[in-house]
Amino acid sequence: MRLVPVLSALAMVLLGFVLGFSFPASMTPNLQCGVLPWSGSGAANSSSSESSFLGRLWAPLFRNSSGTSNATSGIARRPEGAGRLPPGIVVSESDLHLRRSWGSPSQDAPVRKYLLTMAVGYKERANVNATVQKFSDNFDVVLFHYDGHTTEWDDEFQWSKEAVHVSARKQTKWWFAKRFLHPSIVAPYDYVFLWDEDLGVDNFTAEAYIEIVKKHGLEISQPGLDATKGHKAYDVSVKRNSGDMHKTDAGGKKCPDVHQRPCSGFVEVMAPVFSRDAWRCVWHMIQNDLVHGWGLDFNFWRCVDDPEEQFGIVDAQYVVHHAVPTLRDQGKG
Repeated sequence: MRLVPVLSALAMVLLGFVLGFSFPASMTPNLQCGVLPWSGSGAANSSSSESSFLGRLWAPLFRNSSGTSNATSGIARRPEGAGRLPPGIVVSESDLHLRRSWGSPSQDAPVRKYLLTMAVGYKERANVNATVQKFSDNFDVVLFHYDGHTTEWDDEFQWSKEAVHVSARKQTKWWFAKRFLHPSIVAPYDYVFLWDEDLGVDNFTAEAYIEIVKKHGLEISQPGLDATKGHKAYDVSVKRNSGDMHKTDAGGKKCPDVHQRPCSGFVEVMAPVFSRDAWRCVWHMIQNDLVHGWGLDFNFWRCVDDPEEQFGIVDAQYVVHHAVPTLRDQGKG
């Protein structure tokens, strides 16, 4: 008779485990708080054998539960807010490619491979047009308008009718980028060009530029600057004649250490080009109240594994930075 209480206790324990295993998927969205042994950075520092055991016990269940895979943590879960939806409905990524209002979506043109984004004003439309002409049909184009003029572009440029136009008065490209270039939106694009409107592009072709970037494995890059015709702030950004591209500066007044910014692992903010993975990190770096973006370029290096190898200035495809203060003038100088 003494076995009855023991067997009852074991039965209750077994029932508890069965009930616990029955609800992992519904619990998942509520457990991403970093207090459990398999969530957050605390897992690596846990010295409790009990916590390690629980982590090994529960983690496979969470990884196999239905939902969208979280690439950063390895825990399978649905995006926040999608908990009420069947897994087959949830789409975690989108794009900036225009869609038709009729016909079958399967007949739409495929999403393009690259993305060109620019903050523009109508006064600089001639220069913007010259820039867009240097980008092939492999690019989707997004214009961020800081002066309120949008529809006027369609009257002058045929390509404008296929571009995405976003308008917010007196805002900079970093304000726009934070709000409209979320990593899940630009995920289909291999590279994102986040350019100013005042670049001279007579010696630049986008497809040739991307070939060099891919060849050298550059995650963050920019075209070299022709300092004989335009503005330059750092020697490392100036075009050289020694090959396709360069990575580390040879020295100079602003380079006491050629292995530190702004001498290597550095590009400026006027014409950066980001890989998909690098942009996913840089987007998180941009603060909501950021205005001009000054200082971001000194921190881009945080978004790659090896800045000295994965940053580069492309010399074979170079531009002129005219430094036209069009946006500043809207603030009465």
